[in-house]
Amino acid sequence: MTSLPLDIMTEGPDAASSVEKLHERAFGPGRFARSAFRLREGVPHIDDLSFVARVGTFLVGSVRVSPIAIGGTPALLLGPLTVEPAFMNRGIGSALMDRALAAAEAAGHRLVLLVGDEPFYARSGFKRIAPGRVRMPGPVDPNRVLIRELVAGAFEGVSGDAEAYRTP
Repeated sequence: MTSLPLDIMTEGPDAASSVEKLHERAFGPGRFARSAFRLREGVPHIDDLSFVARVGTFLVGSVRVSPIAIGGTPALLLGPLTVEPAFMNRGIGSALMDRALAAAEAAGHRLVLLVGDEPFYARSGFKRIAPGRVRMPGPVDPNRVLIRELVAGAFEGVSGDAEAYRTP
């Protein structure tokens, strides 16, 4: 955990512009071609599950969570998880992710999918998915497609296309 005077709060509309600029600095224009971005495209993130981290008034990190479905089963997509480069390796990303996962679990969600580095995300309970079990839009390294069950057994029997989930 970080020793910084860190405040984590829901993102809120006043932070949206700062978060977008953070994503631009961290991921550049290539972020729009990524499979996870394409999955989130056109679906707003869930306000109550998306958080920012601030040190004083400075936004130093962000995590967004969006609704998806895997083969018709409701799930969440965690990401992007972003930390200002000068503040990396201080526990901010883990703190943001833990807050988002706790909020998702408290809200009754069952599954969280992400595309990321297994060694980092495994610390929070994410596991690699067998290649082909979940099909992402666009190219993706199958070793980076990870799942976390918020309810034991929630991923049993789930497979298919990952798609943006739009509530009726």
